[in-house]
Amino acid sequence: MKIAIPMSGSCMDQHFGHCKNVALIDVAPESGKVTCQTELATPEHQHGLLPRWLKEMGVTHVIAGGMGAHARTLLLESSIEVITGAPSETPADLVQKFLSGNLQSVETSCGHTCSH
Repeated sequence: MKIAIPMSGSCMDQHFGHCKNVALIDVAPESGKVTCQTELATPEHQHGLLPRWLKEMGVTHVIAGGMGAHARTLLLESSIEVITGAPSETPADLVQKFLSGNLQSVETSCGHTCSH
């Protein structure tokens, strides 16, 4: 399992499509233990590019705050599970909540009219 979280500083960025960095967290499915965590710069913003890039990186899950419908559709079409409506916390806290079943997806919408 590889979880991607859009980043702003040390916490999750609430706007998935415009994040500058993404945390990639590898989790051993049998033990539920984090085996590796890295943070990478995302490609320059282009509509629809981030979901394709994450698929190429082997991501299986995305934890995000707000996300536009198009990005969500592209991720789901790539068999990437999407969890939205997450609070702006550290990747470690978000992954722990997700693995323990305490992070449920909440329907969100975030378009280019969001103010951040």
